[in-house]
Order: sequence, then C-alpha cells, then structure tokens
Amino acid sequence: MIPRYSRPDMVAIWSPETKFRIWYEIEAHACDAQAELGVIPKENAAAVWKAKDAEFNVARIDEIEAVTKHDVIAFLTHLAEIIGNDEARFVHQGMTSSDVLDTTFNVQLVRAADILLADMDKLLDALKRRAFEHKDTVRIGRSHGIHAEPTTMGLTFARFYAEMARNRTRLETARAEIATGAISGAVGTFANIDPAVEEHVCARMGLVPEPISTQVIPRDRHAAFFACLGVIASSIENVAIEIRHMQRTEVLEAEEFFSKGQKGSSAMPHKRNPVLTENLTGLARLVRMSVVPAMENVALWHERDISHSSVERMIGPDATVTLDFALARLTQVIDKLVVYPETMLANMNKFRGLVMSQRVLLALTQAGVSREDAYRLVQRNAMKVWEQGKDFKTELLADGEVTAALSPAEIEEKFDLAYHTKHVDTIFARVFGS
Repeated sequence: MIPRYSRPDMVAIWSPETKFRIWYEIEAHACDAQAELGVIPKENAAAVWKAKDAEFNVARIDEIEAVTKHDVIAFLTHLAEIIGNDEARFVHQGMTSSDVLDTTFNVQLVRAADILLADMDKLLDALKRRAFEHKDTVRIGRSHGIHAEPTTMGLTFARFYAEMARNRTRLETARAEIATGAISGAVGTFANIDPAVEEHVCARMGLVPEPISTQVIPRDRHAAFFACLGVIASSIENVAIEIRHMQRTEVLEAEEFFSKGQKGSSAMPHKRNPVLTENLTGLARLVRMSVVPAMENVALWHERDISHSSVERMIGPDATVTLDFALARLTQVIDKLVVYPETMLANMNKFRGLVMSQRVLLALTQAGVSREDAYRLVQRNAMKVWEQGKDFKTELLADGEVTAALSPAEIEEKFDLAYHTKHVDTIFARVFGS
C-alpha cells in the first residue's frame, strides 16, 4: 500500500486512528449493554463516553505496546489514561481480544466494500455510456487472436458491463457475509458475557451477531470476501487486456487518452503506450495475491490461534486499497478511451471478405451440398486470400463448384455486414433491460 496507488478515503479506513476509534466504540457500546444488564454500574458506562471526542495518541499506544507486547491491552491502558483508572475498571468486562479485533476488522471490510460498490457503480455507468455510444460501431471479433466474424464495439463494452454487474452482485453478497460481529468471550461460549451484549454492540456497529464463533469469527467468511475481490481484479484485467490489444500499432482500434504534454518513452519520442491498462494488469495480480492466504486462514487450531492475524493485517488494507484505486483508474480509462471506427472497419476488410466464410459455408449446405464438400469449397478459396492476397468474393464467383450451388446474387448477399449486427438490440435489452 503506497501513495502512488492509493486513494485517501480507502486509506483512512485502515489508519491506526480509525482502528482505535472503532475499538473504542465497541468497548463503549459493550459497557452500555453491560450496564443495562446490571453487570456494571451505569455511571462507569457513562464515563467511558468521556473519550468520545478524544484523539487517541497512536504514539502513546505504541509506547505502551512496546512494554506489554499486546496491542489491545496497550489501547485499554491508554483509554484508562484518558477517562481515569477507576472509571475504566469495567471496560472489556468478560471480553477477549478477538472480540475487539475481529469485530473491528469486519467493520473495516464492510466500510471498504461500500467504497468499492460506489466505485463499481461509476465504472458501470461509464461502460454503459460507451456501450450505447458504440452500439453499431462494427469491428472484427477475434478468436485465438485471429479474425473471426464481425461484432460491434458496443457489444464489447456491454460484455464488460455485464461482467462487472455480476461482480457487483458478488460484492454485495460478500459484504453481507462479512458483516458479522462477535462479543462472545474466551472460546466463544459467552461464559463471562451475556449474548445480549453482542447483539447490542453489533446493532450499533452495523453488523449482525455471528451465529457461532469460537474465540474468533469463522474465516470462511473472509476467504469468500477476498476471493470476490480477486474475481473483480481479474475482470479489471480482462478489460485492460482488450484495450492493450486494441492499442497495438498493428491494430490501433482504440487507445488510452494521451494528454497534452504526456510523454510515452524516455528514448523514443513517437511512443504512445497503454501504460494505464498495463498498470491495471499489475494491480490485478496484487489483489489476487491476497486470495490464497485468505483461503489458508480458514484452518485455525481448535478455538483460536493467530496464524491468520499477520496475514489479515496486510491483505486487508492492501487488497482493498489497491482494488479501489484500480476501479477508479479503469473508470477513467473507459471514460476517455479514444475509439477509431474507421480503423476497425479497415482492419475487418484487411483480408477482403474472408470473415464471411461461415455464411457461405452455411448457404452451400442449405443449397444441398454436403457439409464436408461445402467446407472444402470455402476453405480452398479462403486459402487463396491468406496465401495470395486474393479477394474472397471474387474467388467464390469464379469457382464453378460454388456457383453451381449458389447464384451470384446469393453469394453477394452473404457479404452484407448488417447480417451480423441484426440482434444487437436484443443483446442490449438482455444486458441493460428494455
């Protein structure tokens, strides 16, 4: 997590100040619940809120932790310094460190998810706008990197929109699954704290009680959350790879916006490189890097160990901050992407009608030619285009076996571009609704 690839709102979620503020709120709400149950004096619970507007001193907490070697105890000691030792004596009553740590981590993940969902909404808006803008902009579709059949640039954008919409739904599910809290005490039995305290704290923190925790919240929830982030990152890379391909000199059907004064290369002044989408490919790798450790965190010893702790202290901030930045960057790329319809048409016509071969093949079979013979007839004329630079339609019209089955008018009709775009509106209705 470095400033170059970070945005302030997401970074703030993971700051020590935010973390300690959440710890404090959990402890204060727990005291309120304990007071209502008559476990602790109400005046002591009220006294904890004296720190409501306090600025927790991160350096002081670190100083205490250097002695205690325990971060939660260091925080509680500092809180007692603020509100008074006697007033603080019932803070953390019946709780264990994981009650604070796990519940806080989930609060942070929920807040991060809310930012990511907002990011995705902006990306979806950009993809939808560009899809309708280029709904009828014809370009060649490719399979294995080779010209296949005509499609439209709008369908390309619509495809990415649909993929990101699925990812948004996945993230909503992941957010709901991670939005649990646990204030259940040592080994999760509530032996020293009433379940009502957990219910109270979770309600105040925007969570629901974990149905059954041990001393920690089950980590399958977190594995699913980070896996979702990894899928979103892969979808970002999917879009980025398409744009990188389109910007290749030999293709140049679209390119990243190149601003005034921008430089592409320290050595070659002519260069305009797809640096933003290359960067997105790299950032996607970083987000996916968190998925396997999150999966491995599921298996913990008995009711608790802390083998997951160091992992989550890193992947929590790193994955969410990086994905937030990547989504914003991709939105910027899509918004400003420069599209070249004329080049798309020129590229499609580069092999002189070759991309219409399937239409001719199907027409021959409809005319009574066996599929094997039809394939042979079409392929032998197609190879002349590949190898000799011939015109596909001209070769078909000169082939006696082909014209014995299809009239010149029937062959001509098979080169109508509109045939390939006749269902674009139907696809758009499926993706965007009518």
